[in-house]
Amino acid sequence: MKYMLLVCGDDTADASGMAPVEPWVEELGDRSVRLHGHRLALPSEAVTVRVRGGEVLRTDGPFAETKEYVAGFDVLECDSLEEAVEAAAKHPVATIGAMEVRPFWPMWDEEDEETSVRRLDAELTEAARERDVERMLACYAPDVEIFHLADGGQRQGLDAFRKAVEDEFATVTGPVTREVLELRIHVDESIAFAHAFVRTRATRTDGTHLDDVLRVTTGYRNAGLRWLITHEHVSPAPDAHPAKDRP
Repeated sequence: MKYMLLVCGDDTADASGMAPVEPWVEELGDRSVRLHGHRLALPSEAVTVRVRGGEVLRTDGPFAETKEYVAGFDVLECDSLEEAVEAAAKHPVATIGAMEVRPFWPMWDEEDEETSVRRLDAELTEAARERDVERMLACYAPDVEIFHLADGGQRQGLDAFRKAVEDEFATVTGPVTREVLELRIHVDESIAFAHAFVRTRATRTDGTHLDDVLRVTTGYRNAGLRWLITHEHVSPAPDAHPAKDRP
């Protein structure tokens, strides 16, 4: 389960003897307990926003004047609240300030991030089989960057990518078989990367057969309710790769 760790500093405390935070970050990161986090600017740089009667009210400074303030945050992945509390107690700021540990709000349809990324990849496979351009483009972010070393192309944005997909589908007839081999995924809190060999098979309009194996590296961004592809790097796979000889 995920927990938000709010690191609360105290502007009246003496931090000169506090241990450095970096070892805590590295130790929890190595154990895959800390997924993400960052230090925040001082409360004096905050802006508080309210809307009353349709009017936006902006106030410079924090929401509440207090000696304790949120100095940073960390997202933890722990098996239990007790494990999250134990991690919080080891944070150096806990010796001079306070740590607020709060579980993420549970969602009834929540699925783990890797499953979401795999589901997006399966959507690409179905879109290719149907040669459905719009369905395929829906898997990509508007600012996607595509590097395709197999054809020497570099495309930025959906419009350029749309033209490339339309041109590619125009060279084949019937369904396009997209087989993903050896898919490896690494997921963080808001980004993910995948490495795979992708075998594409189809019949060209001239009657010849297309059968290519490509090495694909994909970058994803969590767009809130779904993942989107923001970067795709495609290059020819080594001829010696065993997938090349599969029937």
